[in-house]
Parts: sequence; structure tokens; C-alpha cells
Amino acid sequence: MLLALRVQDRWPGQKGNIFCIREDNKELDPPVEEIERVPVVSLKRYGKRLAIVLDRPINKRCDFLFLKKKYKTKEGEYEQIFWRTQRALTERRPRVKLSTYHKGKLNLIVDANERYPWKFPDSEIKKDKLPVGDYALINETGIVAVVERKTFDNLLAELGRMSAFHQQLGELEAYRYAAVVIEANYSDFLNPKKIKFYTPAFAAKAIAELYAMHPNLAIVFAGNRKLANEWAYRFFCAINAHENDTPHAKVSEVIEEYRASQETRGGLYFELRKSIIEGFQEEFTLSEIKEKFPHASVSTIRKLLNDLNKEGVITKYTKGRKSYWKKINKADE
Repeated sequence: MLLALRVQDRWPGQKGNIFCIREDNKELDPPVEEIERVPVVSLKRYGKRLAIVLDRPINKRCDFLFLKKKYKTKEGEYEQIFWRTQRALTERRPRVKLSTYHKGKLNLIVDANERYPWKFPDSEIKKDKLPVGDYALINETGIVAVVERKTFDNLLAELGRMSAFHQQLGELEAYRYAAVVIEANYSDFLNPKKIKFYTPAFAAKAIAELYAMHPNLAIVFAGNRKLANEWAYRFFCAINAHENDTPHAKVSEVIEEYRASQETRGGLYFELRKSIIEGFQEEFTLSEIKEKFPHASVSTIRKLLNDLNKEGVITKYTKGRKSYWKKINKADE
């Protein structure tokens, strides 16, 4: 059990939020009746919030806000936990408060090859040779985030050597936070008067390929040098604030336990995948999967079947009005 809370209802109703009390006794005393069991699709921390997405069509998004308040009449702190739904957060429109607030100076490295580098106010900057990228945010453990700067002409030249460019972006993408920031608008690359050697259709396809091949990389068309500089500065500020933020102890514990369980079990998606590949008969139907995994949503099952079909593991057949799936035996191909 990752987190045990005492609550007034099974889901926040009209009020949109419920005050919770943490239950430290994970082995709850009987009588205890399980009301519902739902797989977790996503569990992430955003500042003091623990955001959860459940694998079901309705009532699936919510978060738990963990706060520490000081006693008014004595020393010490007490805990407040609020369970809030997505609907409550959008309808009530509370005063906007960002999860990351920049405090302190940035520690940055500017690549030695940058002749006219961007400006970063209130930052400790040194020039050095970077393994990849033009600007890097660092802390005591090393490089935290990297930004590659591209002018219009730079990116246009890279489109002519896509294989090498993909390798460079692959190296950039290896960092947890990485971005390519372009000092031009996307529309500039569709203007035949500006791109000269290429057609707008080629440029559009090439840029789309960059997004498709590097989904974990932020590719930003900032418009001009000044805005590109501003975007990179705010990017580094937000990352620095997030990395230096000290989360509620229980939130950190839940995240770590969840990650460990995901690594062990692989999540519902991978549990389904392993079962289909190793446990199911040669021919099977969607209803058979649903019968064995009643907590899995149809959308999750369909996504897995489509993925396995694309990988050449299974193929779909139709017999009359009914359809079924069949495993592909590579040895027979």
C-alpha cells in the first residue's frame, strides 16, 4: 500500500475537494471492506501536489495537496491534506500559483564555441567545452539541463544532413531536461523566398520528423534571438526551482514506492503484454483478455493490441461479424 488516507467519501462530490487525514497504520483493523480497485496510469509530483490519473473513463484525474502549517498557539507544525478533482480545480479558478518559483542564482556553462552568447541575468556563468548543446544548467552532481541554440540558417543547414543531426539530437535527448531553441518562426521554414534550396513541403516533413524521432526533446520555435534567450532563461529557472524544491516527505515516499513497483511489475500495460505473449493461446479475443484482466480498460487493451500488431507479434483476423487475434510465429514466416 503506497498511501492510506481517511476520507469522507469515495470521490470528491459537488464541493470538489475533501479534507483527508493520513492513516499511519497500513495494516488497517477489521472490519475493512474493499470498495474499489483501480489501476494507476500516472503518478507524479508537481511541487506540493501528488497528481494521479486512474485507468477508467470517468472520475480519473485528481491530486492530493500536502501542506505543513505552523501551530498558532504552540511550537511545531501539523499536516493538512486535501483531495481535489480536476473539475474542482477548473471550475473554482483559484488564485493561480505556479509549482516552481525561481530562487537564487543559476549556475550555467556556456559552450566555448559560442561567439555571441545569450545573456542570463543573476547567474554564475563560465565558458567551457560542453559534450553537446550550447548552454547547460549545472549543480553539484553535474549537468542538469541542456539547450541547443539554432538560428534560422543553422537549422536550415541541419536539414541537409539529417542523419548526423539525428545523432546529435539523440545525444542531447539523453539528458533529463533538454531543448532545441530556434531563433525563428516555424512559418519561416515554409516561406519559399527564405528557404532557397528546399521546398516548403520538404522543410515541413523534415521538421515533423524531428518531433517524431525525438519525443522527449523540447523543440521550440521562439521567433527571434531575444525571445529564444528569454525562453531558455525561464526554462533553466523552472528546472532549477523544481530540482531544489524539497517535497513533502510522504509525497517523496509515495513516488519512490510507486517507481519501485513499476520497475518490478512493469505497470498494467506491461503485465498485459507479458500475459498475451507468454500465457494466452495462439488465437484469442479482446473479451478473453477483458475476462482475465477485469480492471483493465478497453482503451488500454486496444492500445496494447495495436502496438503488438505494429511490432509484428500478432495479427488481426475477422470471421463473420467477430474478430480475433492470432500470434505470429516467426519460425513459420
